[in-house]
Amino acid sequence: MLNEFKAFILKGNVLDLAVAVIIGAAFATITTSLTEDVLMPIVSAIIGAPDFSNLFLLLASPPADYTGSVTDYAALKEAGVPMLGWGQFLTVVINFVILAFIIFLIVRYANRLIKKKEVEEKAADPGPSETDLLIEIRDLLKK
Repeated sequence: MLNEFKAFILKGNVLDLAVAVIIGAAFATITTSLTEDVLMPIVSAIIGAPDFSNLFLLLASPPADYTGSVTDYAALKEAGVPMLGWGQFLTVVINFVILAFIIFLIVRYANRLIKKKEVEEKAADPGPSETDLLIEIRDLLKK
């Protein structure tokens, strides 16, 4: 069983997938930073909200023993107050759109490279020469 597992893990596809997952996780971190540290402050400056994650809608009052601020999303969430965190959701959606667009650009570029390679291969292999075709026809006629 150990040998079968080793053979499975050492297959090229499994290793490629593992590398892709690791690179994808690192890339997601970069995209998250781009969203939270670059884009969202610009959007926040435009709409006037200093922190998008603090944009939410309370669905119920905080508990009577709650002593924190009613404008602190993290504290309210920790206290278990029901609310719609639409600012955080908007941040995640923007992050997803950026990530999806970048992946689209990468796939688009890869497809162009593949097509270019196929065109070059077709141009490099012009097919049989006229002499080869005539020899093949002659051989078929002899039969």
